[in-house]
Amino acid sequence: MRPDTPADHADHTAEAERLLRTATQYPEDQEPLYLQAAAHLELSGDRARAATLYDQLLAKDPDNPPLVKALKAANLWEYGHEAEARAIIDGIRAATPREAAPWVIIAEALESHDELHASHDAFTAAVTLLVDPSEEIPYAAGPLLTGRHRVRRMLGLPHDEWDARADTVNTGPIALDELHDPNRLWSLGSDNPAELRAEIARLRAELGTYRTALSRPFPVAMLHWPEEELRELLSAYPALTADYPTHAVHLSAVEASLRDLSSTGTQNLGIVRGTVPSYEAFAASESASPEDASLLPQYATTLAARGRATSWPPARNAPCWCGSDTPYRDCHGTPDLP
Repeated sequence: MRPDTPADHADHTAEAERLLRTATQYPEDQEPLYLQAAAHLELSGDRARAATLYDQLLAKDPDNPPLVKALKAANLWEYGHEAEARAIIDGIRAATPREAAPWVIIAEALESHDELHASHDAFTAAVTLLVDPSEEIPYAAGPLLTGRHRVRRMLGLPHDEWDARADTVNTGPIALDELHDPNRLWSLGSDNPAELRAEIARLRAELGTYRTALSRPFPVAMLHWPEEELRELLSAYPALTADYPTHAVHLSAVEASLRDLSSTGTQNLGIVRGTVPSYEAFAASESASPEDASLLPQYATTLAARGRATSWPPARNAPCWCGSDTPYRDCHGTPDLP
């Protein structure tokens, strides 16, 4: 969740200020921009100001309250507000959010403060809620499984079925059991060259995994137009009817495209929601006509880069991405496209 930027505090402060200025230009993207700015402020050491940004977002009814609350709790705990952080974490757990990110943040916060049993319970609750054992593991849920595996190794617990699934999402060359070995710290002070070489190999494997994740900082996203927005879009720009014959066809095309990308091994997929005013503003910024269909994928990428994407696929029992309020498994998540 944290930005990959130089470690100098002044650099992080400057980047936070830039993001806050950008948020004034794009108020519809204020939430993700504020979250990025708060992350930079935390890295700069200005945790109190980061907390203020989280409070400002929560006062405005954010799109993703559990995520903002989780980030706020983790930040508060780091600068001495443990009781408040614990209260927020308990509230998030009670609310059972249907996405992975808030769970990862609170479980890792507990882990970093040596609350291993509570961290394990949070990871386990999230995995049980969000991952269907019979389905492919969603990209966003990977950190839940690997985090749970790591904590269980530190607690000395035996492997279970979820640990076996964690092994399947590990794409690195070194097994999770070795990466998460609690005795690894001893090898750092070893005089044995073989132990030191093995630890260097493990560190390189972990670094490679982190770099792979950072190489795609935002999802490969498909553009989704809600029905009312699509009706308004086609009324204003009828030339786009060729791309969107009907709303039902559009929804099926989004799901089919994401499934095709997934089948070829593409990870970190998502969906961004288009609105006509936002699209018109994007076209104006490109000095192009909104009727130019080639702008559509660029618009989707821009929204994803601003943090507007939601992860695909949703959990099978979560509401479908199309906005129908029907569980994904009964809507666009069925084996045959509707």
